[in-house]
Amino acid sequence: MKEQLLKVLQRNQLADMMYISRTGEITKRPIKVTKIADDSFSAYCFVKHAKRTFIIENVLALSPVIRNEREVI
Repeated sequence: MKEQLLKVLQRNQLADMMYISRTGEITKRPIKVTKIADDSFSAYCFVKHAKRTFIIENVLALSPVIRNEREVI
C-alpha cells in the first residue's frame, strides 16, 4: 500500500481511498496525499474538507482518480 501512496504523491494525483477507522467504520473518501511517514500519511480529505492523518495499515484500497481533460478548440 505504501508503494501506491508514493506513486499517487509523486504524480500529484487525487485518489479514492477505502479506509477503516479505529472504531471499525469503513469509509470511502477522495484524498490528496501530502506527506508520507513510516506508518502513517497526511492527506487533504475532500469529505471532511480538512487535512487529516491516516494509518497506512488501515487503508483497504486506493485507486488514483484519472481525469480525461478535453481540449477546447
